[in-house]
Amino acid sequence: MMRAILPRPRLALAVFLLWAVITNAASLGLLVLGGVLAIVLPLLSRRFWPDPPRLVRPWRALRFMGVVALDIVTANLRVARQVVGPLHRLSPAFVEVPLDLHEPFVATLLGSVVSLTPGTVSINVDQERWVLLVHALDAPDPQALIREIKERYEMALREIFAC
Repeated sequence: MMRAILPRPRLALAVFLLWAVITNAASLGLLVLGGVLAIVLPLLSRRFWPDPPRLVRPWRALRFMGVVALDIVTANLRVARQVVGPLHRLSPAFVEVPLDLHEPFVATLLGSVVSLTPGTVSINVDQERWVLLVHALDAPDPQALIREIKERYEMALREIFAC
């Protein structure tokens, strides 16, 4: 019965908390509306949500979020320096990152993490060849970028989800 009303309880909680933060919910009416949205949105979108793999190492996930947050800050500084500096020094490139993981949800999560880091954008996750196509603002050594993505992000996600 509870799963019928809340098919994704964590998503519902996230929607409610996000609503409360965005609206600065100081009134009962806004909190009730947030609660209704938290129930209705997951119900309406449940067909579109794949069953994510089970989180095996939650403490590793917390550490991973810290690494990603630090990378976002340092990449912002690096990109700001690059954009303000001489643009002819940039080496933009499309890079194919071969994936060792073969879980669609985790591969999409990896692409999202890469896109969150300024200076890189994931373009596609090819699930036939298991390759992540990334555009980098500055990639003078594409192999170094591949190693960084695999070591900092892919390996951690494989540990977190045991895939």
